[in-house]
Amino acid sequence: MDNKELALLAAQLLDGKKARDISIIDIAEKSGFADYFVIATAGSMRQIAALADEVEDGLAKKDVFMDHKEGKGETGWVLLDYGDVIINLFTAEQRDRYQIEKVWIDCPHLSFEPKPEA
Repeated sequence: MDNKELALLAAQLLDGKKARDISIIDIAEKSGFADYFVIATAGSMRQIAALADEVEDGLAKKDVFMDHKEGKGETGWVLLDYGDVIINLFTAEQRDRYQIEKVWIDCPHLSFEPKPEA
């Protein structure tokens, strides 16, 4: 699985657990530490933990394992480091505070369309 596929799969897993405002940013040309950011908003601190578990479990089923994890759900921000794909899970307040998308505004976004609710 290449890095783009990994980023898209992570976004799909997050969408399946009701994450909001999922964004995938291709930072490869502007960054020396990663190729993609996947950013999502959780409705609560508890949901951040559930989203992190979903990604970790779902990617492990594909034999993709996390390098490390930073933060805890109660802080409002958890970072899952998969090497060239970094997943940031925020509460709405923390996402608004850090505004990662504005830092990387000149980078392209991958198209990701959440599945419509049944």
